[in-house]
Amino acid sequence: MITALPDITVPEPFLSRFAVCIAALFGGIYLRFVLGVARFKLHQSGRLIDSFYRTLSGKTSTILAFRHAYGDEPQLLGWLALFRLRKIAKKSGITFPINSHIAFVYGYEVLRWGGPFIQWLLPRIKAMPIYHAKIDSAGMTRIYKALENGPYPVGIAPEGQVTYNSEEIQRLEQGVIRIGFQSAGNLDKCGNEKHAEILPVSIHYRYGKRAKHQLKKIMDKIERVTISGQSGRRLKEKKDYTIFQRFEMARNNLLKTTEAFYGIPIDTDRPYEERTKTLMTEALTTAERILGIDPTLGDIMIRVNYIRQICWDRIFLPGKDRTHLRNMPLEERALADRLTGEGWYAARHMELVDFLYYFRSPIPTKDTSFHLIIEYAQNLWDFASRSMGGTFENRPNVRPKTAVICTGEPIDLTEKLSAYRENRKETISNTLQELEERFMQCIEEVKKDDLEMNLF
Repeated sequence: MITALPDITVPEPFLSRFAVCIAALFGGIYLRFVLGVARFKLHQSGRLIDSFYRTLSGKTSTILAFRHAYGDEPQLLGWLALFRLRKIAKKSGITFPINSHIAFVYGYEVLRWGGPFIQWLLPRIKAMPIYHAKIDSAGMTRIYKALENGPYPVGIAPEGQVTYNSEEIQRLEQGVIRIGFQSAGNLDKCGNEKHAEILPVSIHYRYGKRAKHQLKKIMDKIERVTISGQSGRRLKEKKDYTIFQRFEMARNNLLKTTEAFYGIPIDTDRPYEERTKTLMTEALTTAERILGIDPTLGDIMIRVNYIRQICWDRIFLPGKDRTHLRNMPLEERALADRLTGEGWYAARHMELVDFLYYFRSPIPTKDTSFHLIIEYAQNLWDFASRSMGGTFENRPNVRPKTAVICTGEPIDLTEKLSAYRENRKETISNTLQELEERFMQCIEEVKKDDLEMNLF
């Protein structure tokens, strides 16, 4: 990106029948042929149905807190809520008072990388944008209004972004808990008897034997860029190595090459965790130096979000429409374009850190489940892609697959209001820990029920 673009504006979120019809017409095709989801499998569907029934009936105010390991969870859950959940509920003898739906919260950056169709669709399915790294009172007001007055659950990812690990929880943000307690307090002050709840939902992909061939293709691709070079020559004597040895060789090569790029002394005796931490620090510092910002703003992900916001604001100029850009003096426009280019290149360093923060899983072994082996291969390619300046959209998609959706026990925030008012910090911390435990219970439940064949 070397050309500054006008800001993106969208209408206030609302639910459009036409947009829902478009989703009904193409949603199933998109899930099957783009995402590769062949079927759904629900765990603890009774919890999901009961929560929706109480929310749609006006008895509860619900935050649907979903894990965000793969990136396409909102599409899956949104389609399920709009077009399948009501039918599933009827089979259980439960009739929803109105059509089911989820009002998702998403980052403003989605409008910027999502393209014209996403910019058209999201506000028309009542999805609500919010900024991660700057004050957004308008965005917060929308969320509270949807929770307290709206008829639908509000979907929020407590992890704040894609985390690339379906069975590990690296980081949960307190925002979802704070929003929930604030909403519970608002309802209580108004004399509204609705209880505020958080409903944990965890999504997992499972693959069949056809994925083994795709795994081979991913590894061939990784080795072409990490070992064989642009000529496309494959690793000699590849058959003499197991897939797990190939994982290790590729990861080591990626790490050494990226360390050399940032001028970091290569010490193979240092643990992987320490080396990546140093690498992230150097990449963040490089991005901050390009942007001319303070490198001591907080922990890694706070710095990542701040850099991301500045980079997008340099590419899509806040408050500037096409007319304003056309009327800019030539020199001013040229300088804006230069800032755009610097922002784009700074974002390449940030994108690497964004991924490496979550790429902490050990190299798989023969005892590792097949779906985690697939996940590791995808992450390994993501490492290669980010080091070359790529983004999440370059991540390989393995299909067909089954989407396993597990619903955890809801957390009633209204019952915790008195404790929250006495000690906010402790109650928020304890509730966040409880949410993490509910997610882990979902993960363990899905793992126990896995019927897949371990191909290795």
